[in-house]
Amino acid sequence: MAGKEGAELQYLERYYEKAGSQLVILYGQKNIGMREMLHTFCQEKPCCFYAARPCSEREQLFLWGNELREDGASLPQYPEYSEVFQALTDDRSEKKVIVIDEFQNMVKQSREFMPQLIRFMKNEWSSQEVMILLCSTSTGWVENSMVSRIGTAVYEISGFVKMKEYSFYDMCRFFAGKTKKECIELYAVLGGFPGLWKHFEPELSVKENICRHILNRDSFLHEEALRLVAEELRETGVYHAILAALAAGREKLNELYRHTGFSRAKISVYLKNLMELEIVEKVFSYDTAGRENTQKGIYRIKNRFVLFYFRYLYPHLSRLAWMTPQDFYEAYIVPDFRAFSEDAFRQACTEALEYKNANEELPFVYTRFGEWVGKVGNIDVVAEDEAGHALVALCNWEKPQMSYEDYEWLLFCAGKAKLSPDCICLFSAGGFEESLEKEAERNESLQLMDINAI
Repeated sequence: MAGKEGAELQYLERYYEKAGSQLVILYGQKNIGMREMLHTFCQEKPCCFYAARPCSEREQLFLWGNELREDGASLPQYPEYSEVFQALTDDRSEKKVIVIDEFQNMVKQSREFMPQLIRFMKNEWSSQEVMILLCSTSTGWVENSMVSRIGTAVYEISGFVKMKEYSFYDMCRFFAGKTKKECIELYAVLGGFPGLWKHFEPELSVKENICRHILNRDSFLHEEALRLVAEELRETGVYHAILAALAAGREKLNELYRHTGFSRAKISVYLKNLMELEIVEKVFSYDTAGRENTQKGIYRIKNRFVLFYFRYLYPHLSRLAWMTPQDFYEAYIVPDFRAFSEDAFRQACTEALEYKNANEELPFVYTRFGEWVGKVGNIDVVAEDEAGHALVALCNWEKPQMSYEDYEWLLFCAGKAKLSPDCICLFSAGGFEESLEKEAERNESLQLMDINAI
């Protein structure tokens, strides 16, 4: 995962190397690998780490003071913020990194925390430079509530670093012994969260890992999807109903209304909360001249692990409690698992195109791309450059081979989108029919790529 992690580390290093003290907000979803990245960043740097708890301000300072006293600091039993911050820099050293994990737990309970922190960071009498990293896995709070909560202290923030999901390429590096097909299936289940990857055993098959580490009621991952929802949201029963409906393919607001019985206004509010947590996304079709042929108001579960849970485990919990994990896997997962993995294959194909684009291996360098969601069909990737040259791509995961009819269907959808593609890319996990290969020999704008090209 050196490529993904390396970019974020370089970003933090640039702040660390700046003269003076710095205050940086580092945030990302749970299981994104934040603490592992912090360990790497803080190696060979003087560092203090504190994990903030969801508790009262007095209890927080009591706990923080206890930890500092264990490290040799001289503090009263119930210290003030000023005394804690002073203790952090009593031992003069090179620029010190101070990490406060889940800092929202402190901000929510104390109006004094941020002003005292800023005062400490800007203390002119002290020659000790510091880099303060305020970390959080509450992405919705950071992006939507933090500024109003901390007020003018926001102007003292040096920068924001958001850790995003790791790529399919990163997963291939992590599970280096797995085939591309296995990595796609793993990515379909776990998404780009290395905190989940580490629970799977590389020497086991995909099925064995799912049975042992998700379907097994004693495993850590068995209820992790429910914890992701419960940690940030109230009325989890309502959210579970909405997520289960989305996982079953009810992607429009009206479909959710008819299935759940909740009002449309209520569903919209709950969807907004799920989107703030990046559990759900609203799908916007790539904007083309064929707007009248696109679908609008489509919602999908973005978090792959949450989707897996609500697709397979949640609707069949009674069966799962009564059956062995292996029997449950065969009965409820096998029948449509290949279709479930298709989105992960599209992600892998999109990354392959981005790589080719960055290395100028396509007829033109595109500057924007997306998915075209039509009323009668979709285009997996649409991309255009500033001059209006267009690329369209179709990805075949399920069929044994991609056929000439699939190619014609893509051209039909491009017509509905009112696109005249200058480049057509076809991806197939199972190869291509001979007629399609002959067409690619005649047509320079048509490129065929199998799973080994990803």
